[in-house]
Amino acid sequence: MMLFSTIAVIAFSCNSSTKETEKNNETPTETTTEDEHHHDENEAIVLNKGEKWKVDDNMMEHIRNMEKDVIAFAGNSDKNYTKLATQLKTNLDLLTSNCTMKGQAHDELHKWLVPYIELVDNLEKKSSEAEFKAIQDSFQTFNQYFQ
Repeated sequence: MMLFSTIAVIAFSCNSSTKETEKNNETPTETTTEDEHHHDENEAIVLNKGEKWKVDDNMMEHIRNMEKDVIAFAGNSDKNYTKLATQLKTNLDLLTSNCTMKGQAHDELHKWLVPYIELVDNLEKKSSEAEFKAIQDSFQTFNQYFQ
């Protein structure tokens, strides 16, 4: 339920103006689908003509804050996974509320972000080294495709 709520917030915050335009342009027989941001978690992120996608600065700030938290946690002997998950969720909320990206860069970012949110939810629930390692791996993927 929490994952669904988070995804709904992302979808709404990133596309609220687009949805309003679509709503104003639709005919009575058309329906607007809400699954624009539901990416298959196995859907591969692609580069931008061989280059990394540019993430808006206001969004990148929150992604880098999460990455810094993960790096600091890895070097810390206190393995309070719940506390880390709370810190990551705070930045996720800030990230999604400041979503300004559009187009394919936005779509590619969501291919990374939606599974990442699930990883953070899993870390909060399971509090294990395996869940933490998956988050570390996720940032390796992020840095491979985004700048």
